[in-house]
Amino acid sequence: MPVLSVLIPYYRHDPAPLLEALLAQATPDVEILLYDDGTADAAVNARLSAIAKTASAPVHLNFAPVNKGRSAARNALFADAKSPWVLFLDADMLPADDRFLERYLEAIRAGAAEIIFGGFQMAKDFTKDTALHHAFSNTSDCLSAAERDVMGPKYVCSSNLAVRADVLTAQPFDTGFTGWGWEDSEWAARVAGAYRLSHLENPALHLGLEGTEVMLSRFKNSAANYERFTARHPELAKSLTLYKMKTRLKAVPGQGLMRPALAALVRAGFAPMKLRLLGLKLWRASWYASFDSPAAPATQALREERA
Repeated sequence: MPVLSVLIPYYRHDPAPLLEALLAQATPDVEILLYDDGTADAAVNARLSAIAKTASAPVHLNFAPVNKGRSAARNALFADAKSPWVLFLDADMLPADDRFLERYLEAIRAGAAEIIFGGFQMAKDFTKDTALHHAFSNTSDCLSAAERDVMGPKYVCSSNLAVRADVLTAQPFDTGFTGWGWEDSEWAARVAGAYRLSHLENPALHLGLEGTEVMLSRFKNSAANYERFTARHPELAKSLTLYKMKTRLKAVPGQGLMRPALAALVRAGFAPMKLRLLGLKLWRASWYASFDSPAAPATQALREERA
């Protein structure tokens, strides 16, 4: 019986490099499960199948025919796991070193917590188009264990997260979240009061940087998820800078008219990165502020569509 089940959902990513890196340090205490959330990429899935056939540790593959979303994918993986602990890893991550799994196993055996977040780092390589994502994550998300520990559940995400199985049985991910964003923040806020959380210095490297247009789209389209998170955890939401930005913008008549200018600033590769990041955060806050507002006039909608 394995001690740890590594769970890797993937959608439009190739998790083969991650699988190979994990197998290089896996022990008999570890099993690895992968879930294709509707990508149906025959070449990627054939490559994973070939790796699994010669793997030194148990590897299980599940290929879903349609995309069901991040929460559903994680819950499906958990349903197939055999271990008392599971480790969620995003498909575009890599262990930062060759003691990655060993550290988690040591922390599990120490028994100091039911939830362990290892954190993540950004890879050094990025392109002109992915520089914005690299800078955003470096300044907002890449914190040491000591820094994260001060914030508790505010800095927990499912990209590198170990959880005791009975916690997930009692508190699964909410499948009402669709698309990208906030489902792991909601889960962390929900379980934080009932279970012990440990921030471990055991980062994974984030390789899957997105381009500027993807960042703009994700931030725009995650408004419904943010509202779901806020409705469930209003006090936590109010403590975040994003909530304060959204609330202030909501009070400004016609604030949505500034979004084309914000999008132009975000796309301006020649602009200082601090200004581009500010523009991106204001862009997100503006969309969130408008989410539950009456429909915008046709002229404003046309401008936003062109943006």
